[in-house]
Parts: sequence; structure tokens; C-alpha cells
Amino acid sequence: MNNYLKKTDIYGKIWIWTAALVVIMVPVAVCVAYNAWPPITAVLKGLLGVAPMFWTVGVIEVITYTPMLGTGGTYLAFVTGNLTSIKAPAALNAMENLGVKADSEEGEVVSTIAIATSSIVTTLIILLGVCLLAVISPILNSPALQPAFDNILPALFGGLGVVYISKNWKLSIAPLVFMIVLFLLVPSLAGSVGVLVPVGIIITLAAGRFMYKKGWL
Repeated sequence: MNNYLKKTDIYGKIWIWTAALVVIMVPVAVCVAYNAWPPITAVLKGLLGVAPMFWTVGVIEVITYTPMLGTGGTYLAFVTGNLTSIKAPAALNAMENLGVKADSEEGEVVSTIAIATSSIVTTLIILLGVCLLAVISPILNSPALQPAFDNILPALFGGLGVVYISKNWKLSIAPLVFMIVLFLLVPSLAGSVGVLVPVGIIITLAAGRFMYKKGWL
């Protein structure tokens, strides 16, 4: 298994940096094709407003999701994208159904397979959607379906939350109360999922340690 993890780490780094290079080359290719190069000062000014946030969220997500998804699952999830809404729920649900943990050999394999499968399924669905875009576009844009699309993420994590919260509901009290109060006071933070997930984890760990010392767990 150690050899497997070493190869996973090597190939994972190759694909991560390849994906980063491809993303960077898209605007470069546009500039080359249209011979339109923005001033470097304008580029730096634009980056200054968004880069710090994305870099911070990126670092936090790596620290948060790696213990949850394992080595192979983490690399694959970050390369294929949709980590929070698709890859993490798929991996967690697969490991939960099989009764394995991400830090075990079995969990490592199960997480990677689950994320790979979800990536293939997602790609096929997107391909099918593109081919049938003209047919399904009026349906997808229907006002009747809009509430469903607005609640996809809460529905995914709500289903997972029921499973994990039911195992030890006492641990969920502190983060739930904190997040509910926070979002009621500052609704604009609803889009800062990448930052608030690790905040919730820290609160849960602190509350769990406190309750354990008090003998409540």
C-alpha cells in the first residue's frame, strides 16, 4: 500500500500542476488568438482583489478535505472540481455505506473509486446535457424548478448530516447554533462555504473536547 500511496502522490502532483497550467493557458490562448494583451498593471490590479481570497480558500480546503477523502481521492477531487457539491458527498457516502474510514487502506481505495465514478457520471451527464441543450433548456429555466436548483447543496449535505449527526447528536449542537446565529446576523456569508467549513470543524473539535472533559460524551 505504501508503494500505491507513493505513486498516487507522484501522479496526483503531475495532474494537479497540469490542470493548473491548462487553466492558466486559457486566457493566454485568447490573448494570442485575438492579439489583445491587457496591461500588466490591470492584471495585477484585478488579481489583488480576488487572488488572496482564492488562495486562502484553496489552502483551507486542502487542509479540510484531505483527512476526509484520503490521498488519491483528494488529488482526483481537486483536479476534476465540484468538490464540495459532488465529490465529497460521493466519497463520504461510499465510505459510510462500506463502514471504512478515509485514513485506512480500504477507505483510500473506496474514496478514490467513488470520486472517479462520480467524475465519469458527471462528464457523461454534461455531455448528454450539451447534446440535448435545445430540448431541455426551457425545462431547466422553468420557474417551477428554480427552488430545486437553489437547494441542491443543502439537500446533499442535509442527507449526509442526518447520518453523521445521528451517531452523536451532542457534537452537532455547538456548530449548528453558531452557524445559524452567524447566518441570521450576517446573511451575506452564505457564499463563504470554503472558509466556514473549517471554522465549523474547529468549533466542533473545541466543543467535543470540552464535553469529553465534562463527561458528557
